[in-house]
Amino acid sequence: MKPIEVRVNDRMQRDYCYLRVEPVGQRFDPAFTPELTPRDMLELGVFGGKYLTDGRQEFPAAWFKKARLSPQAADPKVNYFGVGASKPLSYWKEKGWIHPQDPRGWFQWYCRYYMGRRSEDDERQIRRWRAMRRHLAQVKKHCRPGDPACRPVQKQALLHWAYDSRKM
Repeated sequence: MKPIEVRVNDRMQRDYCYLRVEPVGQRFDPAFTPELTPRDMLELGVFGGKYLTDGRQEFPAAWFKKARLSPQAADPKVNYFGVGASKPLSYWKEKGWIHPQDPRGWFQWYCRYYMGRRSEDDERQIRRWRAMRRHLAQVKKHCRPGDPACRPVQKQALLHWAYDSRKM
């Protein structure tokens, strides 16, 4: 595949460039097997609907046709489970989990990875994604399958990390 250059100019990045070097949605690291695409996540309702509200031009318009968004401020009611399950960006920055190439965090990394970007941060982000499996184990241990009232915050957090927790 011929690399495709992407230039980003939004509220959080100016003149940031990267290359898409893999086909969209393909050739993922074998250790990274997300159950949901970025489009799926946006349609289900994640991050209180506040994610990518000013960065749509970087990604396919189809991702946003049915997306559950809240442009003014994060609204937990927009989330699939109707609960908040996010820490503020300042928390993630304090922990050192935000890298300059993806100032919005993991989901921005995933969107760009899904679109074909590969970077030096891939291994770290995939490790973080895999670490969320501990929450899968907790939900499976403590909840009856399909019970939406059981551990909704944990289930919403799993959706934020591309694990499909709707029927757990």
